[in-house]
Amino acid sequence: MREGLRTERGATAVEFALIVPLLIVLVIGIAEFGRAFQVQGTLSAAAREGVRLMALQNDPAAARAAVRNAAASLDPGITDGQITISPASCPVLNGGSTSVRLTIDYPMPYLTGFFGTGVDLTGTGVMRCNG
Repeated sequence: MREGLRTERGATAVEFALIVPLLIVLVIGIAEFGRAFQVQGTLSAAAREGVRLMALQNDPAAARAAVRNAAASLDPGITDGQITISPASCPVLNGGSTSVRLTIDYPMPYLTGFFGTGVDLTGTGVMRCNG
């Protein structure tokens, strides 16, 4: 009976050595996905804040500043080159309405670099001009 336990210990060590790398990859994947999910939510909220300001004030500089403020927690931060506003200003139309779209393109770097360098995420907000 004692001999059976000794051989089982060796088998357990081999099984453990085979399973641990899979568990580590799973935990790293969960952490990376969770961070990407959080960054995507931040981008969506920042785009919504920026487009709201653009639609109400028709000020692209203020809209970009609102995006940067709403996404201040992101590292690296958002630059003006990553923010696209279309059309560039809200036109004044008689009887009609136009929407303005604000898009943020953000290259999110991975925390660990285990799955590559990063992933490109996008946040978009659309609102009718002049409320």
